[in-house]
Amino acid sequence: MAKGDFRPDGREAAVISRLEHAKEAMRMKALRLLKKHLDELSDRITTRLIEVKAIETTSKIELERQINICLQTLLTSEDVDIQYLTAPFRNVVPRPHFISLYVTAWILEKLINHKCIIEIYGTDEELYRYINAEVSRLIPLE
Repeated sequence: MAKGDFRPDGREAAVISRLEHAKEAMRMKALRLLKKHLDELSDRITTRLIEVKAIETTSKIELERQINICLQTLLTSEDVDIQYLTAPFRNVVPRPHFISLYVTAWILEKLINHKCIIEIYGTDEELYRYINAEVSRLIPLE
């Protein structure tokens, strides 16, 4: 066996499998909570971003609608699509909340060019933290 190869034995494979299963169960629970709190979360994120002056917009209603579309898209997206969108932002913070990271990436990659957006202020990390503060209240990852 080459020096860099990693082949877990039976016990290690079982532990890895349990960890992956727990992670997937947590992800599914978070998506169920997202579906339940979709409208409230859209409103909270929009209000927070405007209050802290992270986003300047011509229409709060349109911004909230766009955030709602983002969250609905997350609910129906394949894992590979989520990974593709969030890849450039994975290192923004250690162990990011996947919903907060998705919304952050979506704002910085797609919403930034929307007609209702005048300007987005702050760093990627600051934007993530504002979004995560609202997401974590309704969808905690345990």
